[in-house]
Amino acid sequence: MRSARRGFAPDSSGPGFRIRTITVGTNLRSPSDTAPVEAALASLKRAQQVLTDAGYEVQTIRIATQPFLEEAGRGARANAVAALQALDRAVVTEHALLSIGPALAPDGDDPEFPAWAAELARTTRNLSFTVRVASLDRTASPRGVTAAGEAMVAIARATAGGIGNFRFAAAANVPAGTPFFPVAYHHGSDAVAVGLESPPLLSAAFAGANTLAEAKQRLTAVLESRLGPLERLVRQVARRDEREYLGIDVSPAPGKDASIGAAVEALTGVPFGSASTLAGCAAITDVLKSLRVKTCGYSGLMLPVLEDPVLARRASEGRFSVRELLLYSSVCGTGLDVVPLPGDTPADQLAALIADVAALSTKLRKPLSARLFLVPGKAAGEMAHFDDPYLTDCVVMKAE
Repeated sequence: MRSARRGFAPDSSGPGFRIRTITVGTNLRSPSDTAPVEAALASLKRAQQVLTDAGYEVQTIRIATQPFLEEAGRGARANAVAALQALDRAVVTEHALLSIGPALAPDGDDPEFPAWAAELARTTRNLSFTVRVASLDRTASPRGVTAAGEAMVAIARATAGGIGNFRFAAAANVPAGTPFFPVAYHHGSDAVAVGLESPPLLSAAFAGANTLAEAKQRLTAVLESRLGPLERLVRQVARRDEREYLGIDVSPAPGKDASIGAAVEALTGVPFGSASTLAGCAAITDVLKSLRVKTCGYSGLMLPVLEDPVLARRASEGRFSVRELLLYSSVCGTGLDVVPLPGDTPADQLAALIADVAALSTKLRKPLSARLFLVPGKAAGEMAHFDDPYLTDCVVMKAE
């Protein structure tokens, strides 16, 4: 759940971006251990107040735990559902979000996992989880890939409009400490990180630039001048609460009035999906990777189709395909993110897409994920409409 959005444009007197999330990482002794969650919520409320008082709009507060179910047996996973539902109710009451990270070992063989995942998604509101399909110490996991695809199909069937897949993803080489959901999870001492919604800053920086080099220089200057004060403030918050400061995920997460598609078009001068889109994405990523602030998580370009009106419109115009999104992922951040697919897409076809994401992530040694949004009752080429205020209508794309 995010805060209500107002019209958004960079303001020279303000930060010019929103804080999409303040994410606190903590460890639970068991799924029923509520004390760390309560402490994390108190810390988040204090941090939210400090940042709000400083003029920042904080959209969400979030908690990431260690992946305590990743190595659990199927019995332990089943027994944890009631406790997870209770944790979900606790964070919903406080208008917060919770991620438990990977819930199945990469080589785990649990035929009951898809049904378990569907039940958890159906009976919770603000809880996210993943399957790890690749990690830096191993190649892609065929079992993990298969389990993730089967879980996505089960979740789409079990939740109204398939909305449960908004809170589930296949994660490839995603490190602990990433503040963005659904892939966030925690490792180590208690910590804090932040993630941004900042596409309007990019569009403003590119306006009037005559060359790609000038656009990159302008973007670097704008981001470093705006993020430096935020970093100093969050470091103070971390010290006060005795939490490790993990950094800022500088990925410019988009929203309905903060389009990353529009920012890329401001840079390239052509509709997203046209020739030069890949070069534009690469240029933005170069800047994000070079900033002189402590970064964490993806810190790359996000292209979530259903969360961005320009991306959704260009997809509906047929200007790019799922394969081209995967191509852009080679120079971007998140992989395939909230991509609308036919509701009857079989699990093995989803697994094939996830396997491509895992292979790309492993080859390039970069974090990627697949959050594939099956739209029940819709076929490729049909328009999908959503009641969710943060999802935008879009033509369903071919799962190929």
